[in-house]
Amino acid sequence: MYAVAALPHAGDPGVTKSQLIKYIAHIFPRAVYTTGKGSSGVGLTAAVQRDPVTSEMVLEGGALVVADKGICCIDEFDKMDEGDRTAIHEVMKQQTVSIAKAGITTTLNTRTTVLAAANPAMGRYDVKRSPTENINLPAALLSRFDLMWLILDKKDSEADRALCSHVLSVHQTSRAPERTDAV
Repeated sequence: MYAVAALPHAGDPGVTKSQLIKYIAHIFPRAVYTTGKGSSGVGLTAAVQRDPVTSEMVLEGGALVVADKGICCIDEFDKMDEGDRTAIHEVMKQQTVSIAKAGITTTLNTRTTVLAAANPAMGRYDVKRSPTENINLPAALLSRFDLMWLILDKKDSEADRALCSHVLSVHQTSRAPERTDAV
């Protein structure tokens, strides 16, 4: 049996959660990247479709099936419809997805790590509230994740100004500015 690690990245908007999981999906040998807003439960698990050539019903694996023995990166996990989120409960608990549609009955392996990114429900993460309240996801679903990694934007106007100056300099000169501080 494969160990399934599931890790949601949660935190303030604009702290590179999306860029981080896109990069992980890019460098990982067997990875699938999808978004919660653009994925349905069927798109995550499996769909039965009619083959255009043979007219037979065929099974097409979704993102979690394709990512078997790999990693499935789901961005905007908090924007996924409730019904679609329930589709991944079996995947995260049993490491399989059961299909019984159009005369096709089978169980597909989904031994995948789920890496999900979510924004807080109130716009900014409130450290005084629980993760369930902040992310607005059911506790039963959050409990399926092995680890939660919070990426927070701490208010620091001086650091924000320095970062803005760096980004502007890189875009204006196409290279990183010379460092003026002692290391």
